[in-house]
Amino acid sequence: MEMHHTGSVPAVRSEIEAIIEHALADRPGDWRVSIIGSQANDWWEMKIAGPNAFERTYSLEGSTGEHEPWVIGGIVSRMVKSSL
Repeated sequence: MEMHHTGSVPAVRSEIEAIIEHALADRPGDWRVSIIGSQANDWWEMKIAGPNAFERTYSLEGSTGEHEPWVIGGIVSRMVKSSL
């Protein structure tokens, strides 16, 4: 799990990491998630990579609440369902 340029305080970053780890806990294999923020707007780019060449990218828009840890966890869960 990597997060860069998001402006998140450490407590929120830790919560996001924990929720993502929980969403991936029952998925076999090596998973990588990165969230990169933008200085130009409130969009974060989230990339998920996993086994069997699984790769997904999703833009998280802050103004619609997609920077909330529980929202990010739900998005990750939905995205990795297709990996089974």
